[in-house]
Amino acid sequence: MWNDFRTDAYAGLIAETVSVKGHDGKQIHAYWSRPLGCGPHPGIILIPHMPGWDEWCRETCHRFTAHGYSVLCPDIYQDFGFGTPTEVSGRMREAGGVFDASVMGDTAGCLDFLRSQPGSNGKTGVIGMCSGGRHAFLAACTVEGFDAAVDCWGGGVVASPEQLTPARPVAPIDYTEQLNIPLLGIFGNEDFSPTRADVDTLEARLKAAGKDYEFHRYDGAGHGIWYYDKPMYRQEAAMDSWNKTLDFFDRHLKAPCCAGPGCCDPAE
Repeated sequence: MWNDFRTDAYAGLIAETVSVKGHDGKQIHAYWSRPLGCGPHPGIILIPHMPGWDEWCRETCHRFTAHGYSVLCPDIYQDFGFGTPTEVSGRMREAGGVFDASVMGDTAGCLDFLRSQPGSNGKTGVIGMCSGGRHAFLAACTVEGFDAAVDCWGGGVVASPEQLTPARPVAPIDYTEQLNIPLLGIFGNEDFSPTRADVDTLEARLKAAGKDYEFHRYDGAGHGIWYYDKPMYRQEAAMDSWNKTLDFFDRHLKAPCCAGPGCCDPAE
């Protein structure tokens, strides 16, 4: 849980940009944040949101790492060139969006990278917000090897035939029957995408298919509950859902480990 740490415990992290093999074998950049000290550690792949491969994503990697996770956040928009996150994501939208197949290939490559690390405990989750939430749900259904998934206000999981595009040819909800890992959903009841009706539709589909899921919905909140750099931030809902997310990943990705002073002190 957030702020629930021992003051005598070792804390440290390292973060850097690395190159990983992504879709069709291409090399892509990814931001990798991981704990120092004892391991092994579970992994999380954070799929970037529509604002781009931005500072908020990097800071979110650090927060998960502070709670014991090795986190990899790929630049899924690298095909659209380089520049500021705003410039690159703008070019992506002008081009009609990033292709689902490309994002899933990048995600699968990141999964292989994390699971191959000597410090991995063999468990990896996937999470995303906004369009990244949609991609996280899609990855949970179509990319083999994940152990848990979190969809944070992923718009477009439920989509009509008219809303499909060459980049997004299939509505992710249509893959629901392929989901075989636990799913957590975080949603604002005043969101415009997904709407409350969209979340109802997705929940009904998950329930009918007998899937392992839990949804948490917040009144007075819309899109982007966690975005502390924007007016849409909702402090109470954000911290409650952050704690629910950390608890969810802890339950499904972490194994019992040593405890006590000096446990994670690399000097001992």
